[in-house]
Amino acid sequence: MSTTSPEAVKKLLENMQTDLRSLSMECKKKFPPVKEAAESGIVKIKTIAARNTDILTALKENSSEVVQPFLMGCGTKEPKITQLCLAAIQRLMSHEVVSEAAAGNIINMLWQLMENGLEELKLLQTVLVLLTTNTVVHDEVLSKAIVLCFRLHFTKDNITNNTAAATVRQVVTVVFERMVAEDERFKGMAEQPPAIQGNSNRRSVSTLRPSAKDAYMLFQDLCQLVNADAPYWLVGMTEMTRTFGLELLESVLNDFPGVFLQHQEFSFLLKERVCPLVIKLFSPNIKFRQGSGSGSSASPAPVEKPYFPICMRLLRVVSVLIKHFYSLLVTECEIFLSLLVKFLDGEKPQWLRAVAVESVHRLCVQPHLLRSFCQSYDMKQHSTKVFRDIVNALGSFIQSLFIVPSVGSVSSTNTPAGLSLSGGSGSGAQASAQSGVGAAFEYRGTWIPLMTVSVQGSAKATYLEMLDKVEPPSIPEGYAMSVAFSALLDLVRGITSMIERELAKEEEAVARGGPEPIGPAHTDTLLQEPRESPLVIFPSVWEEMVNACWCGLLAALSLLLDASTDETATENILKAELTMASLCGRLGLVTPRDAFITAICKASLPPHYALTALYSNAANLSNKTKNIQCMRTLLNLAHCHGAVLGTSWQLVLATLQHLVWILGLKPGVGGGLKPGRAVEGPSTVLTTAVMTDLPVISNILSRLFESSQYLDDVSLHHLINALCSLSMEAMEMAYGTNKEPSLFAVAKLLETGLVNMDRIEILWRPLTAHLLEVCQHPNARMREWGAEAITSLIKAGLAYKHDPPLSQNQRLHLLLLNPLKELSNVLHADIRQKQLECVLQVLQSQGDSLGPGWPLVLGVIGAIRNDQGESLIRTAFQCLQLVVTDFLPTMPCTCLQIVVDVAGSFGLQNQELNISLTSIGLLWNISDYFFQRAEIITEELEKEEAILLQQACDKGETLNRPFHPAPPFDCLWLCLYAKLGELCVDPRPAVRKSAGQTMFSTIAAHGTLLQQPTWHIVVWKVLFHLLNCVRKSSTTADKEKIESGGGNILIHHSRDTAEKQWAETWVLTLAGVARIFNTRKYLLQQLGDFFKAWEVLLDHIQSAALSKNNEVSLAALKSFQEILQLVTPVKDSDKPDTLGAMDIPPVLMEPLTAPGPGRPLPRSDSLAERLAQRYSTQPQLPPPGEEQDDSALWWSAWSTWYRTGTECTRPPSGGGDKLAFVPSQPFLTALIQIFPALYQHIATGFSMDDLRKLGIILHGAVSVPISSDASPFILPSYTEAVLTSLQEAVLTALDVLQKAICVGPETLQVMYPAIFEQLLQFVEFSCKPPQYGKMETKHVANAKYNQAEWVALNYVPFAERSLEVVVDLYQKTACHKAVIAEKVLQNIIKTLRVPLGLKYACPAESTWKLAVSSLLKVLSIGLPVARQQASSGKFDTMWPKLAHAFEDFLFTKSTPPDNLSIQEFQKNEAIDVEVVQLISTEILPYANFIPKEFVGQIMAMLNKGSIHSQSSSFTEAEIDIRMREEFSKVCFETLLQFSFSNKVSTPQEGYISRMALAVLLQRAQEVLHRYVEDERLSGRCPLPRQQVTEIIFVLKAVSTLMDSLKKTQPENVDGNTWAQVIALYPTLVECITCSSAEVSSALKEALGPFKDLMQPPVSKVQNGES
Repeated sequence: MSTTSPEAVKKLLENMQTDLRSLSMECKKKFPPVKEAAESGIVKIKTIAARNTDILTALKENSSEVVQPFLMGCGTKEPKITQLCLAAIQRLMSHEVVSEAAAGNIINMLWQLMENGLEELKLLQTVLVLLTTNTVVHDEVLSKAIVLCFRLHFTKDNITNNTAAATVRQVVTVVFERMVAEDERFKGMAEQPPAIQGNSNRRSVSTLRPSAKDAYMLFQDLCQLVNADAPYWLVGMTEMTRTFGLELLESVLNDFPGVFLQHQEFSFLLKERVCPLVIKLFSPNIKFRQGSGSGSSASPAPVEKPYFPICMRLLRVVSVLIKHFYSLLVTECEIFLSLLVKFLDGEKPQWLRAVAVESVHRLCVQPHLLRSFCQSYDMKQHSTKVFRDIVNALGSFIQSLFIVPSVGSVSSTNTPAGLSLSGGSGSGAQASAQSGVGAAFEYRGTWIPLMTVSVQGSAKATYLEMLDKVEPPSIPEGYAMSVAFSALLDLVRGITSMIERELAKEEEAVARGGPEPIGPAHTDTLLQEPRESPLVIFPSVWEEMVNACWCGLLAALSLLLDASTDETATENILKAELTMASLCGRLGLVTPRDAFITAICKASLPPHYALTALYSNAANLSNKTKNIQCMRTLLNLAHCHGAVLGTSWQLVLATLQHLVWILGLKPGVGGGLKPGRAVEGPSTVLTTAVMTDLPVISNILSRLFESSQYLDDVSLHHLINALCSLSMEAMEMAYGTNKEPSLFAVAKLLETGLVNMDRIEILWRPLTAHLLEVCQHPNARMREWGAEAITSLIKAGLAYKHDPPLSQNQRLHLLLLNPLKELSNVLHADIRQKQLECVLQVLQSQGDSLGPGWPLVLGVIGAIRNDQGESLIRTAFQCLQLVVTDFLPTMPCTCLQIVVDVAGSFGLQNQELNISLTSIGLLWNISDYFFQRAEIITEELEKEEAILLQQACDKGETLNRPFHPAPPFDCLWLCLYAKLGELCVDPRPAVRKSAGQTMFSTIAAHGTLLQQPTWHIVVWKVLFHLLNCVRKSSTTADKEKIESGGGNILIHHSRDTAEKQWAETWVLTLAGVARIFNTRKYLLQQLGDFFKAWEVLLDHIQSAALSKNNEVSLAALKSFQEILQLVTPVKDSDKPDTLGAMDIPPVLMEPLTAPGPGRPLPRSDSLAERLAQRYSTQPQLPPPGEEQDDSALWWSAWSTWYRTGTECTRPPSGGGDKLAFVPSQPFLTALIQIFPALYQHIATGFSMDDLRKLGIILHGAVSVPISSDASPFILPSYTEAVLTSLQEAVLTALDVLQKAICVGPETLQVMYPAIFEQLLQFVEFSCKPPQYGKMETKHVANAKYNQAEWVALNYVPFAERSLEVVVDLYQKTACHKAVIAEKVLQNIIKTLRVPLGLKYACPAESTWKLAVSSLLKVLSIGLPVARQQASSGKFDTMWPKLAHAFEDFLFTKSTPPDNLSIQEFQKNEAIDVEVVQLISTEILPYANFIPKEFVGQIMAMLNKGSIHSQSSSFTEAEIDIRMREEFSKVCFETLLQFSFSNKVSTPQEGYISRMALAVLLQRAQEVLHRYVEDERLSGRCPLPRQQVTEIIFVLKAVSTLMDSLKKTQPENVDGNTWAQVIALYPTLVECITCSSAEVSSALKEALGPFKDLMQPPVSKVQNGES
């Protein structure tokens, strides 16, 4: 109920009347005046109530009178009355019906009561009511009231004292509250009058308003009193204590800071009075040192000891001053704070240090204040670094507590405060009891319990509140430590939360893009100096604060962390270090950040790991647990504050790495760590407690790196850099040891990469660059993980759904694949294996979408080297196979060339032959693919080409690509051919063979796609280039024998040297090129330099043909034949099906690879037509000059043939060199067989000169011997007479020529003699085989097959066949002028003379027989011609030759072989007879046309034949036959016929025959005589066989002669002849006595004809004996 409500007023009036009645009752007897006053008072009240509506106002106006009776009542000093009166007065006061005057009277009355010591409590109550209910009391009255209270405070009564103290406090408060209310009232009104600076009037301040003045006077006097000076305003003070004064000052300062801040007068008081006072009072504490009995030597007076109550109160005042008036008292506060820091010194008494710590704690919970210190002192140039000192002092204080003081110093303190730190019995127990838990710090044997001193963030002091204690209290052990610990934690918490709040505000403001962020609002009032923009000042303040405090904090916290034995305490310390680290990080203060992190890191690892000696040696379980705690903090730091770690990631990660090491975690898939086996090492035996934490820690570790996805880019870079350098260290460590390396960093790089895939671009380069280095590390485990990481990242990167997708972000795509390519530079096989497995997986999963990455991927597949080992190459090849089978259509066409290169490089690797062969198969598949998609590829490549050309033009360069300027699609083919070309000269024969077959097949199958100009490149750059290489390799190949082909493969003898293997390659290549020239001649001829190409090809054929290898040379000739059999081919597009006409030799059908060239290719007509249109630039008809071009080609071929023939038939120059190379028969045969085909083309211009060249070659070829080991295959058994194929060929060649001459014009016939000459040379071979240089040859019969000797051929059949040809030819051509002119017949005779002369001595019997029959045939044709031409003399030289020939034959020097049968002999005789008959029919009858000498020679010959013809070596049985009787007979007859013929034209002829007869008869005479003599002498013995034979022959000759003479006309016989014949008779008769039956019968025949001479004598008979 309000005091002004009508009910209240009514009640007041009633109460007052009651009070007055009671008073009058009490005073009725003793104090009548009082009674009267009371009664009049009742009347007065009634009157007021009746007259006025506003009763209270009226009462107040009359209050002096109303109060009067009560005052008089008090004056009675009668307790009962006084109490009643005071109660009544209080009731009036509480209704505020007391006027100023009345109040003054009341105070005076109360003063009297006080002086009389009456009702002291009631007095105090009354004063209080009076002052609190209204403001009527002020000035002197107020001061009197206050003094009254003070006086009551110092009475003897304790209750009174205390009540008075409370009242004083309340009154002082009321005074100041009035002032505040007054200010509030005047606030809106006119400005306060300006303050008068430096006002020295202490009695009153005229400018202040009433209440303010009271407050001012009161405060000023309080200062005076505390300073022990007389007060100015509080007159009547008798007694005062400093402690009470200080308490009052403190409460005023604490409760009414506004008053001092708003009124300069009050500020002035603070500066001028309060601060000096405080400083003065502090002096005993400052000077005092524990343990120094006296003060400093400078002052002789004894030093006051510090007095706990004052000291403690001073500290409280200081706390308030600093808290509220710091901005006014900057300098003074500096002093206070410095003092405070000094009080923490170890030399100060224990209680002083305790209260000082409490005071510091109070400061520590006010971060804004701390910031102001920092701004005002630490950041000023010449100022004390107060903030830093405070923190450092706290740190030193904590450190000092761990140092046990010496005993002396303890005893010297005479206060009970000096409890020893090592734990007095009571205090230790008490501390434990207080803290409830056994939480404590233990360091080097010092054990300090930890108590709960205050709730965090509030500085609830214990000793600063002990206002009732006069003596210093005993401080329990651990209290100071606990407070200091709380102070530290609060300091950190306060600073960090403040700064972080402010930073957050700033960031928000920046984010909103609003005005520059303004610092905390209250700083405007705090900072009096003008300041720059807040943006500049605040960060620097924060940094300065951190810079100032971090060292001290870190030292203290680290020490505490070491000493802590309590989990909660440890947790708090770690939290403080963590927040500090984070804050430093946010402010970018690297050194402090790193220092805090280092501290946490050190603490995380077991003692022996750390580098510091701060650890206690007992690494007990709690330590382990603490390490785990620290480790969790560290993880937490990294997890939550990763963004500010920056370069300290290094520290954090290094520690985590050690942890991982100690805990034995091993990296798993994706880089996560899983508990593996613990790594043994000193003291890493993990306790079970730790083991249970393992999964948790490994989990946090993983989460830590997962959370890297929330870091900003810069922080992420810091993390990556730190991991990289950590990894570098691990790599350094792992060099040269085979210890398990630390894989932590690599695993975490991988993990970080995987979780940051969405922004992988920014960290990819540093990440992969480092991993690539790891991959090159010599430690296998290390590089294996490097490769694992890099490949996992690439696979993840490619599989990740990027935004925009990779297909639209070519740069990123290539970036991701790039490290895969870089791995190719690593030499370690295991890394390459991983790389290739990765490629395989990438192909399998992303093969379709590689797009621009194809060149890279293909580059990786193709980066194989021979030193890499099979498995790598096999893996890489798997990738390539996958690409070729599945991905050719998905890759850009520009990559096809790379595919070709890569496939080629697999062909060229020499580790695995099967792969080389398969890759050649792949090249075939690729060519197929080109063929089937020709149009699509062409289009795409041409588009690309256009772009490239444009770019090149823009740069002003020429387009640089292989085979430019061929169209791009053709270039693709050319690259393919070039690759195959390289493979064709691979060192391995199988590869060469396969590549060669593939290459020629692709050119044959798909060559139609090439444009005409491209063929130029194919011919020169591909085919001829290849031929050159093969030729070079073949000629330089090794001739060493290869033992086996690797493994147990046996090598056929025809391939057992490198040279032989290269020979095969050369054969294949040459054949392939020749085939292309053959099948594509029409196309090639339209190239400008076809003739030059043809020449080059011929040159290659020639060099191959002349190579010293039979296989090559033979094949070269086959190729020669092939290109000579060219018919002008049908134009390609006119062929019904190009591929049908494709000439794939059967050798290519070997199963190269399944889709090998042997299978028919599906060809749609439309494709063929389209391609024909695309390339239909070829003219439809051969150009007019082509025929003459052709003849040039053929002549070029002829000269090649001639050179080859000349070279290969030239005998070796050296002696009988067994190693000399001799061309083989098949080769020579093939060479000669080429001529007919070639001749077809050059017949028209074939001249004598050419014929001569041909002759030399034919002769040379036939002369070549064969080696004995080849002879069984070429020669039949030597008894058979057959021609070898070479000889056949030679004759065929001549036959072709001869036929051509036959049908040719006259001019050609001059060649006949040359042909004859050639043939006749061959005929000579029958008796005199040709020599091949100086080589020794054996006859085939004597050659042993196993010796490498040369065997001469059996030339007889060849010579005989040649002879037959001669005869045939001569029969046709005998009458030709040239034949006559060139004396062909003479030459034939001359040639035949040899076998005829040799007769039985001829190598073969058939030879001379054939020679005779040929001679007979030739003569039968030739003699008539000779006779016709007798006059011309062209045959003159022939006759003597003929005569010699006859003679040599008929009277041969050779004897018939012994085994000649009688029948044979008779046959031979018949031949001789034939010759004689020829003479008698063809020559002698025409003697007139024949030179005389010749006839004479013939006659002599017949003569000889008729007598001397017996052979001297026959057995008797055969004698009669062997005498060639028939022959002699014919000779005789012929001779006699011509001797005695009537037609003898010249006496000479007759003379010749007569001479002959004379000789014959004379000889007969001699023989017979000798025989008779011998017969007589021999007696019974038979004569020698020869002699008997001779006599028989003579006898037969005589009988023949007699017959001839009878047949001849008598006039032709000379008389002398008869005389001689008759003279024989007696001798004959003498022979009758002979004993031989044969002789007898012959004699009988001889004697018989003499009967015709028995005639009677015509003239006188003379004596026969005389």
